[in-house]
Amino acid sequence: MAIRFETTLGNFTVELFDAEAPITTDNFRQYVRDGFYDGLIFHRVIPGFVVQGGGMEPGMKERPNRPAIKNEAGNGLRNLRGTLSMARTGVIDSATSQFFINVQDNPNLDHRGESPSMFGYAVFGKVIEGMEVVDRIVSVPTTSAGFHQDVPATDVVILKACEME
Repeated sequence: MAIRFETTLGNFTVELFDAEAPITTDNFRQYVRDGFYDGLIFHRVIPGFVVQGGGMEPGMKERPNRPAIKNEAGNGLRNLRGTLSMARTGVIDSATSQFFINVQDNPNLDHRGESPSMFGYAVFGKVIEGMEVVDRIVSVPTTSAGFHQDVPATDVVILKACEME
């Protein structure tokens, strides 16, 4: 089942990889069903790298989320252009609600070993429609906001994220 994102810069649709990342896709789908992503912003955009969202409200206010999940980066999937992965801290199993979309192939984010620096980021889906919208998002002018870098100067808001039949 696909997920549709309606944003202030257009819409895009993602397919989830349930077989390869069941914990991650269940977690993501629950956030979508709860309406958690509605009203959040893409708070980190880096041309030639990623578009990240899923945790911040306008004004860079963090939205409270559920406990962290197990990192499924060792599922054999790669961080290729158009794939979705879970954002995390330096702790392997720290992903909660934040995700990113790779805007180019990022092999340095793939699972390469068991240490925190080599474990990688769990790929759990891919954009199947509207990649031009993601490209539009990553090209917006950015600024700094407090200790956050690469923040869009004008908010790019997720108006709604919903499951599609």
